[in-house]
Amino acid sequence: MSNATILKVESLTVDFLSDDEPVRAVDDVSFHVSRGETLVILGESGSGKSVSTSTVMDLIDCPPGDVVAGSCLFDGVELSGLGAEARRSINGRRIAMIFQDPLAYLNPVYTVGRQIEEVYESHGAGAGKDARAKTIELLRRVGIPEPENRVDFYPHQFSGGQRQRVMIAMAIALKPDILIADEPTTALDVSVQAQILDLLRDLQRETGMALIMITHDLEVAASMADRIIVMNGGKVVETGIAKAVFSNPQHAYTRRLISALPHGNAAEAPNKRSTTIADKTLLKVEHLTKHYVLASGAFSSKRTFKAVDDISFEVRRGETLGIVGESGSGKSSVARMLLGLNEPSAGKAVFAGENIFEMNEKRLMAFRRKVQMVFQDPYGSMNPRMRVYSIISEPWVIHRDILPKNRWKARVAELLELVGLLPEHADRYPHQFSGGQRQRIAIARALASEPELIVCDEAVSALDVSIQAQVIDLLADLRTRLNLSYIFITHDLPIVRHFADRIMVMKDGRIVEEAQTAALFGAPRHEYTQSLLQAVPRPKWLTQAQ
Repeated sequence: MSNATILKVESLTVDFLSDDEPVRAVDDVSFHVSRGETLVILGESGSGKSVSTSTVMDLIDCPPGDVVAGSCLFDGVELSGLGAEARRSINGRRIAMIFQDPLAYLNPVYTVGRQIEEVYESHGAGAGKDARAKTIELLRRVGIPEPENRVDFYPHQFSGGQRQRVMIAMAIALKPDILIADEPTTALDVSVQAQILDLLRDLQRETGMALIMITHDLEVAASMADRIIVMNGGKVVETGIAKAVFSNPQHAYTRRLISALPHGNAAEAPNKRSTTIADKTLLKVEHLTKHYVLASGAFSSKRTFKAVDDISFEVRRGETLGIVGESGSGKSSVARMLLGLNEPSAGKAVFAGENIFEMNEKRLMAFRRKVQMVFQDPYGSMNPRMRVYSIISEPWVIHRDILPKNRWKARVAELLELVGLLPEHADRYPHQFSGGQRQRIAIARALASEPELIVCDEAVSALDVSIQAQVIDLLADLRTRLNLSYIFITHDLPIVRHFADRIMVMKDGRIVEEAQTAALFGAPRHEYTQSLLQAVPRPKWLTQAQ
């Protein structure tokens, strides 16, 4: 790693205009990065980390954005106020950026090959067959299988991890001096995340580029960073060598972030597992199967895709069962069948003595009152035109025997307080809340029908680490107070380490391992479970020592 500073940002201040006073998104922020160095900007949503680096790239729209003050010095050139041609010679060619959501930044009507070729063409670095050859080699370099064929695929024909690799290919096409990676692994499976991080390390070693990584994931930060700056409320609250920041954090906010980390030492982390599990089985699933018949082509025979392949398990009263697996493992398909949203191909699920899949419409309505679901995206599962009061009280409109109407207002207030919100929040709309607050509203809505079992489908995967901890604490507290049972579905095995009583690991539609949580983490038997645990990022200073 060179000591030569390539980018120096000083006293950066950015406002966003609003109907009232301007909102200060970045407040007097300074940082630098050297060639070959990895600087991680760590902070939760709204901390100003993405705005800071977007300003370096001149991606802040003015208005509503307003760069009030500050200097961005890149390789001796002041970036502030550069003309369009000068900026074009830097953006993409010398400073490149990987965005968080590749599907939002890739054009759906162009092949990925055409979009990468455009990078070469727009900077005069290649055209025609030359650009195509470079593109194919680039796709091969970032790990896209069969690049000669897949160069002509469209973005929707790739998985989430592969789309992120395509974005990386576009960013490194011209071998930039600085690569800015904005949450490049958020919501990816843990093994895909490990592959992306390894790829970024390899590219950095090959090219000597500086890497600025933006993340709210402390484990990713610890595994990648040479230095860290921690942001909160638009300010830098702590900066230093990564090992020093993690082992001896100085600021209260940094200490709070690290204490919220769910993947830490099992001996030090609080145990939130249930202490009131009954012997009585609440749900028993036997030989559950879901097959899809797919046509391989216009003139080829049909084939069967086994989304869920003959699985059996049970959930007892007061118990939390964690279902863990990567995308495509079948875990969400299980949830949808249990809720009656998809029909199974075979098998049965007995809840309170009755097979869910044989219920008539009336019995199914009564069943859905007792089993509720909390989805990954609370905003997507709420009607944006309904106030919180209407969202929470909607189950009482459907199930008229739960609560008389003259009690609705008081009960909404009780439920909001139960999930840590205020009664006056009932008059607001979903967009007026943060992601963590919306998830609490979704939990309040699930509780409104007085359920016995709640299915949480990736309910905390996209939340900041401290918000994750708060939601899991809330779920654990509600389980104790209301004697609830949970099926907690996630692609991130360690996140349920201190919450789930048992864990079921799924791969390719089958259960590959099931055990009590402590036993599974202490001595995982199946190689797939072992690989999931090994894929969890480890601190950089530990891997370097080995």
